[in-house]
Amino acid sequence: MKLLVTGGAGFIGSNFVRLCLKEHADRVVVNLDKLTYAGNPENLKDVEKDPRYRFVRGDICDPDLALELMRDGIDAVVHFAAESHVDRSIHDPAVFLDTNILGTHNLLKCAREASVSRFLQVSTDEVYGSLGPAGVFVEESPLRPNSPYAASKAGADLICRSFFETFSFPVVVTRCGNNYGPYQFPEKLIPLFVTNLLDDIPVPLYGDGLNVRDWIHVEDHCRAIDAVLRKGRPGEVYNIGGRAEKNNLQITEILFKELGKPETLKKFVKDRLGHDRRYAIDPGKLERELGWSPRFTFEQGIKETIAWYKDNEHWWRPLKERVLKTY
Repeated sequence: MKLLVTGGAGFIGSNFVRLCLKEHADRVVVNLDKLTYAGNPENLKDVEKDPRYRFVRGDICDPDLALELMRDGIDAVVHFAAESHVDRSIHDPAVFLDTNILGTHNLLKCAREASVSRFLQVSTDEVYGSLGPAGVFVEESPLRPNSPYAASKAGADLICRSFFETFSFPVVVTRCGNNYGPYQFPEKLIPLFVTNLLDDIPVPLYGDGLNVRDWIHVEDHCRAIDAVLRKGRPGEVYNIGGRAEKNNLQITEILFKELGKPETLKKFVKDRLGHDRRYAIDPGKLERELGWSPRFTFEQGIKETIAWYKDNEHWWRPLKERVLKTY
């Protein structure tokens, strides 16, 4: 199978590319990435010489490039490429609409023209909005996005749905909770807090710190995507979750304990605009239909993640300096 993976130099995309090449000898991967601030070729340095891997620097909004790549024997598109940081979307929504909505439409149009046999849209549980203290998101939950980022992903999901309903184009959508693990860009909560604490820098907790997220190790997410790619039904949505609800304060306390840092490094800051209170996702459909289940407990995964950042300072420190300069 020959895959076009968009955004494969990013956090989740690079972990997916690595998984494909490691566990599927028949896979060929073409990685299309624009290399914006969050795209990093260093994420895939260990596979760059693999003859089954090809990197192409380019924009998913470029129709000529997308069509050229897809006509070169592509069997399936796995679409990760997206602007994904909520704070940045509040600061500048336009780039999120361009990349996440128009870019997705361009890829769908080109994939249909090239008769690609499957298109997998990697989305987010944020499209569902915010939950109260009880309940979980299921695939039939209404879309109620509350940030420009979430709205742009919801728009992309609906365009995917329209291509299936109108053109019978084989699209499938996955929606996942919060990821953590190696190679995550250090503006996100867990790598930001870990790297701050390693340098004895205070960690910024929004509001009261009680916003809840469902956490999943990136490798478990990638295995779920692979299962949907191979066995998911066209036109369907599959929720992916780690069954590990934690609020931000709990995450912070776990990191303080693991790293042996004092409570004085905890800093509460003004809450984010439109900050969703709680996400919780039910991955039961994926478990029942495709036989997937997470391999990592949160306790195991967070220990391994902390160890990775300790051992890979050469990877995250230049990126963190770049974050401070650009945002």
